[in-house]
Amino acid sequence: MYDLAIIGGGPAGVAAGIYASRKQIKTVIITDIFGGQSLVSASIENWVGDKSISGFNLAKKLEDHLKVQQGIDIVDGDFVLKITKNKDLFVILTKNNKKIEAKTLIVASGSRRRKLNVPGEQKFEGRGVAYCSTCDAPLFKNKSVAVVGTGNAGLEATQDLLSYAKQIYLFGRASDIRGDASTQAKIIKSEKIKIILNVQVKEILGDKVVTGLRYIDLNKNKEDILEIEGIFVEIGSIPNSELVKDLVLINKFGEIVVDHKTQQTSMRGIWAAGDVTNGLYKQNNISVGDAIKAVLNIQSHLNSL
Repeated sequence: MYDLAIIGGGPAGVAAGIYASRKQIKTVIITDIFGGQSLVSASIENWVGDKSISGFNLAKKLEDHLKVQQGIDIVDGDFVLKITKNKDLFVILTKNNKKIEAKTLIVASGSRRRKLNVPGEQKFEGRGVAYCSTCDAPLFKNKSVAVVGTGNAGLEATQDLLSYAKQIYLFGRASDIRGDASTQAKIIKSEKIKIILNVQVKEILGDKVVTGLRYIDLNKNKEDILEIEGIFVEIGSIPNSELVKDLVLINKFGEIVVDHKTQQTSMRGIWAAGDVTNGLYKQNNISVGDAIKAVLNIQSHLNSL
């Protein structure tokens, strides 16, 4: 029996765990892996306190900081399958057949990569279609590749590929680039990169591996084919909110709706923080602050019981 169960081991989940420990709230944190989506980033330059840190090293620092806390149980290498409510308690079932009961929850389960859902994507996944530039950029040395997505994820992937690919095509459905201005500046000045905007990918082509993609120019309503040897899909993420979709209010984007003053959801006893929520900005530093806010509100809630 716990006062608080935290779901997720990214920045939000770990921050919640640290603060819950300091507030002497009997807590369990459940995560399959530490670090969240940032785990695959080669260099994070906006994490406060570090000029630059890799996603791997950030995950290790988060894990180490959590594990020195007192009075918190850590269930790692496992993930939640189902959450139900039994009177005033939440019952959590995990993949490894653990049953955990808690008075309150913080859902900090983050999000996962969004896919194009076009013909050829699933067929060529791992054979030219990739979603992690940090992991897979070296596989495309001296090859022509496309990056789909002009937000921060797309620009970071393009940066990762600069050291390897001979030619990079940056595809965007919008009419402008939306990532950080500092990253844009690095991208635009490279002769290796060609930016193609107002286009939509329709199909990924290939035989045994990717050989090209078919796309439509949205301005001219004209289809064209680009010969490439790889494609990185960087078009955002989908909130991992399915676990509580029958318990709390979810918006049309799949995000958990919270009161931004407290991070409380529509159900008494459940709070949420980080990328799984309808917070406007999806940033590690903001996720940490939101999680801390949730723990402080939970402490007040538990004291009132």
